[in-house]
Amino acid sequence: MAGTEARGTERGPGRPREERVTGAVLNAVVELVTEQGMQAVTMDAVAARAGVSKPAIYRRWPTKQDLVIAAAESRIGTLSVPDLGDLRAELRVVLTARLEAYRLPGSDRLIAGMIGAAAEAGAVRGQYAQYTERITSETRRILERGIARGDVRPDVDVRAAATLVAAPLLFRLIGEQVLPDAGFVEALVDLVARAVGAAS
Repeated sequence: MAGTEARGTERGPGRPREERVTGAVLNAVVELVTEQGMQAVTMDAVAARAGVSKPAIYRRWPTKQDLVIAAAESRIGTLSVPDLGDLRAELRVVLTARLEAYRLPGSDRLIAGMIGAAAEAGAVRGQYAQYTERITSETRRILERGIARGDVRPDVDVRAAATLVAAPLLFRLIGEQVLPDAGFVEALVDLVARAVGAAS
């Protein structure tokens, strides 16, 4: 009986190992980009840094583009914001979470490299757009919730407003090459709320 019980509780190499490999590989990408830039991200370099085989990487991420987007999403991924009953409070949660991710070492290089790679010859068109669609989905949900609640105008273009929320932090980080801060987040919350808010 004891032997049967022990066999029943044994775990194979499945999910925990898969998660370890995934974490090691994505961390390796972020480290390489942070230390040396996007040009350092090769399958050989990532495999060596992560201590995994190249076939293990290719099985999960067939191209460098897949790998870089996955690494970015591990750092700057989807959010879940509860209904706080107030548009400004919910925008502040989204923007503060993004601010914290963007201020991590290497985020600027990772994002800039990912955007640049999306425009290169041979890149699969639409992969980066699908990533941005995922990471802005919660902002769209917040805006839609605001419309239903009455604190966002019903005629607001939700997609355009979500871009208005997402773009300034990125432009400050990548375009202006200035690390955004909490003061910038507060300014954005105010500007966006004024732009989309229903008349009181």
